[in-house]
Amino acid sequence: MKTPIKAQMNTLLKNTSRNQSAMPKHAKIKSHKNLLISALLASMLGLSSMQSFAFDLKGALKEAAEKEFGQSQEAPAKDAAQTQTTETGSTTSETSATAKNSEPEFNWKNPSTEEEITLGREIAGNLLGAAPLVKDAALQKYVNSVGRWVASQSERPELPWRFGVIESEDINAFAAPGGYIMLTKGLYRKLTNEAQLAGVLGHEIGHVVKKHQLKVLQKQQLLNMGAGFLSSKYAKDNQLVSKAIGTGAEISARSLDKSAEYEADRLGLSYAARAGYEPYGLTEVLQTIGQTNKNDGSVTLLFKTHPHPDDRLVALGDAIGNKLDNIKNGKTLESRFYQLKN
Repeated sequence: MKTPIKAQMNTLLKNTSRNQSAMPKHAKIKSHKNLLISALLASMLGLSSMQSFAFDLKGALKEAAEKEFGQSQEAPAKDAAQTQTTETGSTTSETSATAKNSEPEFNWKNPSTEEEITLGREIAGNLLGAAPLVKDAALQKYVNSVGRWVASQSERPELPWRFGVIESEDINAFAAPGGYIMLTKGLYRKLTNEAQLAGVLGHEIGHVVKKHQLKVLQKQQLLNMGAGFLSSKYAKDNQLVSKAIGTGAEISARSLDKSAEYEADRLGLSYAARAGYEPYGLTEVLQTIGQTNKNDGSVTLLFKTHPHPDDRLVALGDAIGNKLDNIKNGKTLESRFYQLKN
């Protein structure tokens, strides 16, 4: 039986949030069940053996959000109305509608950090719906430890960074706004030391730091609003957010602009070096992936959504030159690298 999405998200949060009680409350953003997007992601990730997704994503994410942020949800007004008179029921309905209309709007033009984190969390929920976390607590703890240390060297160390390894034999990694980062078990199998892991995570951290996925979402949503893509009935802020959640999961699994990938490569190498690792761990991973047959199904999505590893290595070489030649004693930590159980 597949582990519920709520449990997957709670595991991710448990592994990554030491000071969870001190986190600011985020603005509540409604999500909706998006089986179509989840099924699409499963296809993109090559998970042909996965069963159809019969879970209630909306309910699971809402329950997880309540647990994380301490938010209490009242019973639906329509249930309370059943025990009241018609007049009382009408008043309750009007009050509920007023409360709904008074919810803070998502600021697409300039999202706050809290909004970015909340949006990213629900996008990550959609990704986990397509591929759950590997059931290995020690693995998840280890990856989070390395990821948080590398992220602390970035320009946004204050984000509540969360990392996870997901069940997929594809070779890929994904980032969502606000600090949610996941890599596939297939990619993890290709790594041989901690420096390589740091480089891969550093690349995804770079995407979050530069808000690459968030900027794509902003542009899309602002265009939709400005062009009247949605009718006035469905142009309400929370409707746009719900639409963006599914779109964001698709963006995380699909391609960004080549320049964004090259920038994330440079940042990933830099963050790993700052963290004390051998700076060329990422380049070693790119070399390994580049040697994979292009017809291998495990790299089909990666090669479609990223520049070829050889092109990325050339771009890195041109950008870095000999700038890292003076870095000595970078650690690879092969002996500490966590080995998969299966």
